[in-house]
Amino acid sequence: MDLEKFNLPRYLATLPLFSNMRDEELQRLATGCQLRRVERGKVIFRAGDPCHEFHVNVLGQVKLFVISPTGTEKVVELAGPGNSFAEAVMFMGVPYVLSAQTLTDSLILSIEKDMVLREIGASPEFALRMLAGLSRRLHGLIKDVEAYALHSGVQRVIGYLLGDDNLDETENASQAITVSLPVSKAAIASRLSLTPEYFSRVLNELETAGLIHVDKRDIHITDTARLANYQPR
Repeated sequence: MDLEKFNLPRYLATLPLFSNMRDEELQRLATGCQLRRVERGKVIFRAGDPCHEFHVNVLGQVKLFVISPTGTEKVVELAGPGNSFAEAVMFMGVPYVLSAQTLTDSLILSIEKDMVLREIGASPEFALRMLAGLSRRLHGLIKDVEAYALHSGVQRVIGYLLGDDNLDETENASQAITVSLPVSKAAIASRLSLTPEYFSRVLNELETAGLIHVDKRDIHITDTARLANYQPR
């Protein structure tokens, strides 16, 4: 992709955060953006670094993580294409509380805080969209805490494979689908607060039960309704 020919205003208009903005507003916002390629394994920012912008993953995969005092890494979020991150920290005016690292070659868009604040001051609608985005992120974190506290490891893996947002609908629908894991099994396990070994054991259990077939990173689900209703022994 030729970055010089990348149409920033048009891309911004595709993001929920910036939808319904006028062309001139998108043009102004684009002047406060930086688009760059980031190789796999590169750190975008570290916990403790000053935060003067937030980011959108245009292409690739990014993990947001923390390191415990014992040196253990915990993946807090996996940000795929179109996902934004670090908005809340930017508004709080504090350093990054997480670290971000690319898991694949990625294209990262960074948007300056000053430009965002200027648009918020000029447009109450834009401010409401920013607030809605932050609310969705908070709702997701609450769901994570709920899952860790109330759901077993098997239930967490099934929820991930079927998509937590669609799990209730899936219980009443039967279909065969294929889920391609976007990143390594170790990264997904950390995201689900599981060890890689336990994550692999759950996949083996589901495969033995005839519910899935694992082909490297492709998980073939034979019957979504049966998987949603599976009760481990």
